[in-house]
Amino acid sequence: MKHLELTLPSPAENLAGDEALLDWCEENAGEEVLRFWESPETFVVVGYANKIVTEVNVAACKAKEIPIFRRCSGGGTVLQGAGCLNYALVLKISENAKLRTITAANRFIMERNRAVIETEVRSRKPEVEISVCGHTDLVLVTRHSSLVTSMKFSGNSQRRRKNFLLFHGTFLLGFDLALVGQFLRMPSKEPDYRHSRSHDKFLTNLNLPAAEVKNALKKAWNAMKELCDFPKPEIQKLADEKYSTDEWNLKF
Repeated sequence: MKHLELTLPSPAENLAGDEALLDWCEENAGEEVLRFWESPETFVVVGYANKIVTEVNVAACKAKEIPIFRRCSGGGTVLQGAGCLNYALVLKISENAKLRTITAANRFIMERNRAVIETEVRSRKPEVEISVCGHTDLVLVTRHSSLVTSMKFSGNSQRRRKNFLLFHGTFLLGFDLALVGQFLRMPSKEPDYRHSRSHDKFLTNLNLPAAEVKNALKKAWNAMKELCDFPKPEIQKLADEKYSTDEWNLKF
């Protein structure tokens, strides 16, 4: 596997980048890839099947000129911006039996990510645990006597082709969490462990430097070599013809 540090100028291009890498690997039987990107711009990203009016405070977004985009994978709606680290894994399904179903892939990938992030966090806070909750959430678990608190810092989702899958997500490292409640409604579907908590009581920042998280994931996935060739024209085409259009972003 190789890694790619690729932050593009716009949210549309960055979202297109993940899908283009998946298509590129699928069409060319390419290598597996671990991509990282960060954006200074605040924007909303809904999951493929999300209904915008249900998940997003559209009026607040319009008032503050916060754009709304739709990604190619499932999962819930998120707010992106400075302090969020995004990653994408493009993995070859045939190379690993643990990737051959959605459920198995979720379990395999999330456990590997969980273990490496827990090592980083516990080097600073030995009392903290990292758990996988709700299939594809990573949470900080703290215990005080009989009180156990689980707060989410990473959400993830998956898109599959015949031979490759895309598994991508976001780490909250130093995001302004107060913004989430301004622009997102309470989710229409929530995991049991959330217990109807508001965004500010459910989300937390990991408070690790982005460089440390990236290095940990590179080691975990043996992605130490850099990918120098990637599908630039395909990314731009997807950004222009799909991710920049209302037909895609506002389709539900």
